[in-house]
Amino acid sequence: MGNIVKRTHAVGAAVLAGLTALALAACGSDNNNATAGSGSSATSGSGATSAGPAISGTFSGAGSSAQQQAMQAWIAAEQQKNSGLTINYDPAGSGAGRQQFLAGGVAWAGSDAAMSADELTQSQKVCGPDGAWDIPVYVSPIAVAYNLKGVSSLNLAPATVAKIFTGAITTWNDPAIAADNPGVTLPSTKITPVHRSDKSGTTNNFTDYLNKAAGDVWTNAKADAWPLNGGDSAQGTSGVAGVLSSTDGAVAYIDDSGVPQGINVAALKVGSAWNKPSADGASAVVNASPLASGRPANDIVVSIDRKASASGDYPLLMVSYAIACSSYSDSAKGNFVKSFLGYVVSDAGQKAGAQAAGSAPLTGALAQKAAASVSAIKVG
Repeated sequence: MGNIVKRTHAVGAAVLAGLTALALAACGSDNNNATAGSGSSATSGSGATSAGPAISGTFSGAGSSAQQQAMQAWIAAEQQKNSGLTINYDPAGSGAGRQQFLAGGVAWAGSDAAMSADELTQSQKVCGPDGAWDIPVYVSPIAVAYNLKGVSSLNLAPATVAKIFTGAITTWNDPAIAADNPGVTLPSTKITPVHRSDKSGTTNNFTDYLNKAAGDVWTNAKADAWPLNGGDSAQGTSGVAGVLSSTDGAVAYIDDSGVPQGINVAALKVGSAWNKPSADGASAVVNASPLASGRPANDIVVSIDRKASASGDYPLLMVSYAIACSSYSDSAKGNFVKSFLGYVVSDAGQKAGAQAAGSAPLTGALAQKAAASVSAIKVG
């Protein structure tokens, strides 16, 4: 397997051992089911298939730590199909991944936030006049996870979450939390809110959610960098998980796949219901959300509806992207990117990623658009 840092979490660790066999059994097929993420030659299995010759060489990517569990499965399957291929992925965080990609240091990047207008312009220096594209590869709920002795079930309204992370609420028995949890005995334990210390797409999505779902409390715009002082911080998903596990009273926003064993997640108020993070809830919101306007052709960015309130919806989520050049002058690198990302967005790749990380597979029109974007990458 390529070089990638491993961590244990409640979903992926139990199934990762069986994923390679599953992915290999599926990724060799040419499935063109529109609801499963296929619909073009890019969605066939990668490597020595009808899509092209076997891929060889060493290639690197960097970025989203949230994608890491799915990435392990994707890399394992692609390398098994191509014996001369080594894939390295550095889960340094979305901001660091985009920076490395724009500097020409990696073949592709993983990012939980789409490129900004400035970054799209910068990408022309590396990728040519048509720049780079954001291609959806991973949809996952973001959990508000907490470590609080004696409390295994907790409801939190968006405004309550916002007050916790602004520091307006400092103890777990605050009246606002009690109002969300009638009949629950809450301790007076001090709250330790934990945020990412690095530039993070998870932070971008969390701050976007707070701004849109609790804008009267959270007045900051969405951002990769945490905008406030105070609380505790840690680098990457694994760093946040470590602080959560070791700190009684801690609460953090974290990709659902990264929630440590033994740590609980809150149910958020969505409309009049209290919903815990779920792949189905995240998928429903994504499928009902529009694409962002004003983006280049084949740059597929979802404008997430953070106020979604249909039954089962979970609007605190991320759509995570692979960032790739629209054109690669280096044929070896370009053929690798098309092969690898073609597998990632295929039915087989999405199934493998979902089983590793508990994420929501791409479906419907979004899956078709992602596959078409990969197919449109030019090589040579």
